[in-house]
Amino acid sequence: MYREALEELIQWKKSSRRKPMVLIGARQTGKTWLMEEFGKTYYEVAFVFNFDKEPEYASVFKADKKPVEIIKKLGMLAGKKILPEKHLIIFDEIQQCPEALNSLKYFYEDANEYHIIVAGSLLGTYLSDEYAFPVGKVNLLKIYPMTFSEFLKEVDSSMYEYRNLLTADSSIEEVFHNKLLNLYHEYLVVGGMPECVKSWSEDKDIAEVGHIQDELSILYEHDITKHNKKINAAKILLVYRNIVGQLAKENKKFIYGAMKPGARAREYEDAIEWLVSAGIVYRIYNAKKAIHPLSAYDELSSFKLYMMDTGLLKKRASVSNEAILLNKDFSFKGALVENYVLQQTIQIYDDVPRYHSTSARGELDFVVQDGMEILPIEVKAGTSLGATSLSNFIQKNNIQKAIKFSENPLKRNEVVINAPLYMAGLKL
Repeated sequence: MYREALEELIQWKKSSRRKPMVLIGARQTGKTWLMEEFGKTYYEVAFVFNFDKEPEYASVFKADKKPVEIIKKLGMLAGKKILPEKHLIIFDEIQQCPEALNSLKYFYEDANEYHIIVAGSLLGTYLSDEYAFPVGKVNLLKIYPMTFSEFLKEVDSSMYEYRNLLTADSSIEEVFHNKLLNLYHEYLVVGGMPECVKSWSEDKDIAEVGHIQDELSILYEHDITKHNKKINAAKILLVYRNIVGQLAKENKKFIYGAMKPGARAREYEDAIEWLVSAGIVYRIYNAKKAIHPLSAYDELSSFKLYMMDTGLLKKRASVSNEAILLNKDFSFKGALVENYVLQQTIQIYDDVPRYHSTSARGELDFVVQDGMEILPIEVKAGTSLGATSLSNFIQKNNIQKAIKFSENPLKRNEVVINAPLYMAGLKL
């Protein structure tokens, strides 16, 4: 299985400014596989210490804070001396050993010649805990579900190669356009969770994919109840289970009162923050102005919540596979396709996308910061190209480039790139 994050880890290995690497992302997004594949491919030896399977390893970190002593003892446990530069040290499920997580700052300060990479469940939720998380002493890499590009690499390598060559000025033959559209529809059904993609690639059993998606949804709900002591797990579950209903609304803006009569922001802010920090949902704010930097104009009381994976959203919304694969119209289609575009877009720009809404000029699906430029993105689930909000936005803000995604063939005019949905995730 190919993951684009491997390229970032290769650059990390070569960097003179390398720090211990921490992988952050939701459960089952492939962090353990990524660490082990990276170690196996690019190091002489990869030493894996899993604090969930072997909780006794924690005693090493509780007894000593000196990196050299820790390395020596870990080598004894592994039965082989651990060497700097040549060997990779992997700490998995590190949330089970806060002392090991905290030790990363000492490795950075006193023994940075050792290459260390760690991951664990819900590590993003530790970012605000100064004791548990060595902020500033580690490199961070977010791991997301597989992109459509990674999905293609796994299920149809020839189409992966073809798509990677596409630009905003390409000429796409009808046969390839139709084939890529069909593969895009498959991705809406399967999503990007590695286990789902692997199952689909090997067996082409959509029922089994659905079974895996059900299990993953149960796993996330279990995590919510298991790992929450400071925040009311019932409130987190209520938010998580309400995402489909919120996205089904016409404007998709998250409304607290739509979850529960009388619900207020102060009651559920921590619950939403936990879901975002855990990587389970994406939160995008309304950008009041299309000016760099977008973050300065976030309207913090106006936001939308999307699922981290389109396949999981499809399953939770009970959208039939046939409706997607046969390209039928259904009421939730717009929300599902928006979630797909966000899932691809969020990984290729430095800042999180926003949306833009004004009472006078309508709503624009997404705006992203591309360097110093503001890039508006409109999403159409089918072949309709009407987009008054995009036109108004372009005129008002003197936009030089905009993207409109739909199922239509690629076409570019002076400002707007009309791109087929299978090109989402490419920098156009």
